[in-house]
Amino acid sequence: MSLSVSRRLTAVTAIAVAGLFATTATTTATASTATTAPPAAPAAAPALAAPTPPDIPLANVKAHLSQLQSIATANGGNRAHGRAGYKASIDYVKAKLDAAGFTTTLQTFTSSGATGYNLIADWPGGDPNSVLMTGAHLDSVTAGPGVNDNGSGSAGVLEAALAVSRAQLQPTKHLRFGWWGAEELGMVGSKYYVNSLPAAEKSKISGYLNFDMIGSPNPGYFVYDDDPTLEQTFKTYFAGLNIPTEIETEGDGRSDHAPFKNAGIPVGGLFSGADYTKTSAQAQKWGGTAGRPFDACYHSSCDTSANIDDTALDHNADAIAYAIWNLGAGTPVPPGASFENTADVNIPDSPGAAATSPVTVSGVAGNAPATTKVDVNIVHTYRGDLVIDLIAPDGTAYRLKNSSSSDSADNVVASYTVNASSEVANGVWKLQVKDVAAQDTGYINSWKITF
Repeated sequence: MSLSVSRRLTAVTAIAVAGLFATTATTTATASTATTAPPAAPAAAPALAAPTPPDIPLANVKAHLSQLQSIATANGGNRAHGRAGYKASIDYVKAKLDAAGFTTTLQTFTSSGATGYNLIADWPGGDPNSVLMTGAHLDSVTAGPGVNDNGSGSAGVLEAALAVSRAQLQPTKHLRFGWWGAEELGMVGSKYYVNSLPAAEKSKISGYLNFDMIGSPNPGYFVYDDDPTLEQTFKTYFAGLNIPTEIETEGDGRSDHAPFKNAGIPVGGLFSGADYTKTSAQAQKWGGTAGRPFDACYHSSCDTSANIDDTALDHNADAIAYAIWNLGAGTPVPPGASFENTADVNIPDSPGAAATSPVTVSGVAGNAPATTKVDVNIVHTYRGDLVIDLIAPDGTAYRLKNSSSSDSADNVVASYTVNASSEVANGVWKLQVKDVAAQDTGYINSWKITF
């Protein structure tokens, strides 16, 4: 990053992403049912938004960090712009990608009287008019090897790209990866890349994901809040791990997402903290030490391979793959008629009655399809308490989600696919939500059914 200045997530999160269901990651229905849950209805098949994202091997990411440390050690202790260590870092990453079947391009620019390099890697296939780009800066400051800043992000992106190759992923979108030079001098490399793109090429980039410092030794879990869909993708991933997140503010405008954002391209990303101090509340939430920086070795000689928290690095690397698979490789649901209810409906705490939200469907010929899509946005302080059903006009119930005592995250923002082909499409459909355990509250924010 360049130089400059309770388990519960807030209900605001779910409100902010209302209406974005078509592009959020699909949530599969849980098979675990609380003993007090109502009898199971016919199960709804979860929408197959993407192939299952891989578990990125931590050992592989750390092997890349070890190589970057060795490169710095052999080249004056750093991998800074204009220094031999940076060019050796670029060569290392490029060789890995070339061997994995990527088409790589080395882009050169000049800054501070020295030649700089950006590395761009394209995975074959996908819609060339819809590009999902993932990137990180590869340079360090001159003071040290920059293993966390930003070997961590560079290594995580590299290993996610290699996972794409191992899976021989066939994405819906075209996947592109970038490693930027001279970020520490003011995002010079990424600015050069974005400014060099014709307007038509910029318009093809559907989103840019940035990863700058994802293994801080006293870590936080921060999510960029620039684009709601990209933001919710990462929040969904961490909610599945029961890890609360916070909005990233420390690095806002200080890393390589800024040039993309300034060009009107949607951006998102992750960050584990730099020289800001971890608060007591954050230490209680995430562990670590309150009153100390997230990374006490930020921009220092001690930013070595010892300056990494393995758990944060592992979670964030997996989150990179999760985002790529879901945002880039999703199988789009064919467009059809949609009907939505956006009125808030309170969900009574257990043992109260189930809440229902109706939608009247008209003008749809014949029966509902086998791929009827149901998008749900529920604000709730403990989603594991909730049993969710789709009720057809004839009263048939289709189970979307069971309760689970192990699902302690907040809110339900998910898409489900229901085989409702035996149902006449027209009529009143209802979303029914039952709270089966006491002490938590919430409401149906909105829901939508698409035929």
